[in-house]
Amino acid sequence: MINKVTNALLLSLAIQLNGCASPLPKAISQVPPTEIRVEEVRQQPERFLGSRVRWGGSIIQVENLPQHTLIELLSRPLSGNGKPDSSGRTQGRFLARIPGFLDPEEYPKERLLTISGTIAGTTQRTIGDYPYLYPLVESEIHHLWPDQREARDWRNRDPFYDPWYPWGSPWYRHPYYW
Repeated sequence: MINKVTNALLLSLAIQLNGCASPLPKAISQVPPTEIRVEEVRQQPERFLGSRVRWGGSIIQVENLPQHTLIELLSRPLSGNGKPDSSGRTQGRFLARIPGFLDPEEYPKERLLTISGTIAGTTQRTIGDYPYLYPLVESEIHHLWPDQREARDWRNRDPFYDPWYPWGSPWYRHPYYW
């Protein structure tokens, strides 16, 4: 009887924990067989036309058009799970074309985004007065990463004041506590 109850509780816990996890799309979490860099496409765009890529970076601008949304990204190196490394060296800029409408308020500037799709060519735009050749990626799937500034970490909290704990931090006692 106890084994059945224990097994039922463990199964229930496993299902609940699995429901809390937000799995990444397969195209985002898997490393592509060939890694193509933004600089390579800028130098030889015709060579990489139609190639599959998984790129990511910081959002610079969101532009909504009648049929799709263009997102300008500052490319960053990706970690193993596909998350852009915001502290990493930039690799240039690129445009992601995503079908439909994306609200610019939900995709704000400097937010991290990873896309997976095919290279559809290049587009000439200017940055200030400088002409810049943007690789254009036809996005099949994209993943907006949670804002790290909003995520709270207990190690970064003020030890003298913690609004989530009624008597201050549970890890630190104030000198005047006693």
